[in-house]
Amino acid sequence: MADVARRNVAVFGSTGSIGTATLEVLKQLGFPYNVWGLTAHSQQDLLRKQILEFQPARAVLTDSSQLPLDTFADLGASAGNRTVISHGQAALEELASDPNVDIVVAGIVGSAGLPSSLAAARAGKTLALANKESLVVAGPLMLDAVKKNGARLLPIDSEHSAVFQALESGKSLDQVRRIVLTASGGSLRDMPIEKLANATVEEALNHPTWNMGRKITVDSATMMNKSLEIIEARWLFNIEPEKISVVIHPQSMIHSMVEFIDGSVIAQLSPPDMRLPIQYALTYPNRMDGPARRVDWSTPVQLDWKPADLERYPALRLGYEVAKAGGTAGAVLNGANEAAVELFLAGHIRFTEIEKVCRIVLENHTFDPSPNLDDLLSLDCWSRAEVLRWKQLEC
Repeated sequence: MADVARRNVAVFGSTGSIGTATLEVLKQLGFPYNVWGLTAHSQQDLLRKQILEFQPARAVLTDSSQLPLDTFADLGASAGNRTVISHGQAALEELASDPNVDIVVAGIVGSAGLPSSLAAARAGKTLALANKESLVVAGPLMLDAVKKNGARLLPIDSEHSAVFQALESGKSLDQVRRIVLTASGGSLRDMPIEKLANATVEEALNHPTWNMGRKITVDSATMMNKSLEIIEARWLFNIEPEKISVVIHPQSMIHSMVEFIDGSVIAQLSPPDMRLPIQYALTYPNRMDGPARRVDWSTPVQLDWKPADLERYPALRLGYEVAKAGGTAGAVLNGANEAAVELFLAGHIRFTEIEKVCRIVLENHTFDPSPNLDDLLSLDCWSRAEVLRWKQLEC
């Protein structure tokens, strides 16, 4: 074991659901995996606890607006002056490209995670990607950075990790007939369609299977999360959108499937537990014992699925359209959705208006097939402002 090289890991979004699950996995794995860096946005109390437990070399708190300046020094002192504390968005990119870091776990939610994910790719890191928005917004730029700099891109999303694992059963992509992404259907899957317009925030946040953040839980209810995953899969696996299908699978045990041209279907399944795809990304190509839940083979289980209803989940149409269009469409859809979800959570728009406003903003932007990063970030801001402007016009 002494000859095994240490693997330094930086966990971005360490106080979120992906980040905390990653730290559980790393604690279980032990050597050679070492927590080198942690980042959080505003949960300084939890970050402090993580610093005390894992003693990272570096930590970043991006939102320091409400904190006294000596808080950072206090955090460092709490870790025996070993942890260097910094703050702000630029510090994220510095940590992502730190030469001491081997693996970057990209767990920041939304487009805020794009710059650091891109920095990690440009620095040639192993990038364990939970931040689907990095590929939704800037798929070609991300993949180009990975290729040019010898980085390794490994998916953490349970669906894309499942596809990644299933694809290892084939020799090449031309042997794949389709990718099948599974979806729980979200918290409102059994609500009559005619009642969806009056769905409350509390109802939308009551997810039947997963314990996730508020934004992602609403995305699950609208199926915008699956729309974004269609776009992510298009870039991640270099596959035509027409070869991506979505089915509703209430048990959430089949995480996705790949159908090959000979008729074989390979599925990756396990009890719903994000620690499993996180660990596979960390230890790839090896499999190791870990903390994820196991299948109980002594208990009867029924697994079923059905095609996703595009009338109930119109956001899926947006996913296919944007995956086919490419260019600036992903940045606009993602930014508009993030802003629309915030309005819904604040009680300013109806549940069914989330998809409506996203489509309006998408159809009214000036499309560019080959944008650069500045273009994409600018359109991200523009789309959010357009959502707010639409709301004002509606009022």
